[in-house]
Amino acid sequence: MAGDRRATAGNIIAHRSMEKIYPADRYSGVAIAGAAGAAMEMVKLFQLQLEHYEKLEGVTLSFEGKANFLAQMVRQNLPAAMQMGLVVVPLFAGYDLRRKRGRIFTFDVSGGRYEESDHQAEGSGGRDARTTIKLGWREGMTADQTIDLAIAALWEAADEDSATGGPDPIRGIYPMVANITESGFAEVPEATVAQRFTALLAQKSPVPVAPAPARGAKKS
Repeated sequence: MAGDRRATAGNIIAHRSMEKIYPADRYSGVAIAGAAGAAMEMVKLFQLQLEHYEKLEGVTLSFEGKANFLAQMVRQNLPAAMQMGLVVVPLFAGYDLRRKRGRIFTFDVSGGRYEESDHQAEGSGGRDARTTIKLGWREGMTADQTIDLAIAALWEAADEDSATGGPDPIRGIYPMVANITESGFAEVPEATVAQRFTALLAQKSPVPVAPAPARGAKKS
């Protein structure tokens, strides 16, 4: 999973380093798009409910169960989306321990959930990101290759969509990237993402690109 860091209020940049990817539990993650406040509140409640279920039942909720629960939360937000425009459209992905493979679910504003077979992108820059991923994705890609493709997709989206933030070497702000496997949810270090972006910019720029600094290790 990968996400940019920009939050906007109309045509104003409201926040430059927002986190848009969160671990839902040990083997799944949720990315948010839409109204920031409502989205973050939904994620916190989703995390709490999954933890509560595991404590009560002694086992984790099935992957379909997690997706269904998140769909119900999106549906409950529909009145706020219709009346006040506080739309939240999450992206849910992770490793299914029962099926032994990765899975991706998308949602619409009414709470409908849809499983994607290979990849998906949401948000205002989603169309441009999806195009880049569609052109570069192939079966059997390594983790490093998928990270590079996700970074390229975010770059192309930021280049076309003003609400999508690109890399900010001056402030040391770079997109968040997380890898979810049978070993669990693991965020890719920001220094690694910065290096990957530097390599990407070097490929696209006709002049040499200086190495970009990162802000250091992120909090756990």
